[in-house]
Amino acid sequence: MAPSSKADKKAAGDVAAWMFNVVTSVGIIIVNKALMANYGFFFATTLTGMHFVTTTLMTIVLRWLGYIQASHLPLLDLLKFVLCANFSIVGMNISLMWNSVGFYQIAKLSMIPVSCLLEVSFDKIRYSRDTKLSIVVVLLGVAVCTVTDVSVNTKGFIAAFVAVWSTALQQYYVHYLQRKYSLSSFNLLGHTAPVQAGSLLLLGPLVDYWLTNKRIDHFDFTFPSLVFIILSCTIAIGTNLSQFICIGRFTAVSFQVIGHMKTILVLILGFLFFGKEGLNIQVVVGMLIAVCGMIWYGNASSKPGGKERRSHSIKHGSDSSQADDKV
Repeated sequence: MAPSSKADKKAAGDVAAWMFNVVTSVGIIIVNKALMANYGFFFATTLTGMHFVTTTLMTIVLRWLGYIQASHLPLLDLLKFVLCANFSIVGMNISLMWNSVGFYQIAKLSMIPVSCLLEVSFDKIRYSRDTKLSIVVVLLGVAVCTVTDVSVNTKGFIAAFVAVWSTALQQYYVHYLQRKYSLSSFNLLGHTAPVQAGSLLLLGPLVDYWLTNKRIDHFDFTFPSLVFIILSCTIAIGTNLSQFICIGRFTAVSFQVIGHMKTILVLILGFLFFGKEGLNIQVVVGMLIAVCGMIWYGNASSKPGGKERRSHSIKHGSDSSQADDKV
């Protein structure tokens, strides 16, 4: 009875973590779209810096309340993580500007194979055939939904390459650092958020000026635009925290696969709130394929042998293989 209760509790926690991430991620996308479309606030990198300022304030309050205990993260690991995270943010913004929407979406989809490669190379993860096929089905469905015009240029390809690899490395690092140093999601955010906030607030205005030819100090901060900025920063606390929680509970690959549900929800909400001109049979079919792939992935990866870490140990002077650890 106890094992079943424990499994049910974990399953409920997993669902709650995913829902937390989906709701906050979709919410911040809708708010940021409104902020840019209605008020012309195109300073995405600086806005991300503001997001990490509010996240830092949240970690300070949680530490004061006793929810974050003292922990250690070596400076080199912290700097590597922040470097990957900041390259991810800037790279995605540049990739979106320099590439067609179709190629930008293809680049985002390629993060799953890259994340798989990192897990296979560094964590010795082994995927079953069904797990691999389910990932392909998810990629196919999202591609049918989102990829339209595809044009490639050299600088756009380089930006996409940097964005994909830095994002995959950042998400891998979240899981790796939590596991290696026994850090909770709150602890890891407490280490990384202040450094990201400071670096992005310093570099953000310069990057945004380079990308948009607009200066943030010339922006007309009206009361409605400030309300949306504050709302975006508030939701970002949940987005940042839920990402760390989800990757900590699962892996970067699972986060990417199930995370494409957010893409589907953003498309649906976009049709509901911003018009249905993009809604057609191709998009609907793509959504159905992607959702089926996600369900298949969840089922396949949870089965014995679906997704395992292979480990070896030496006992009594002789080689022996440990049982594969399920992840």
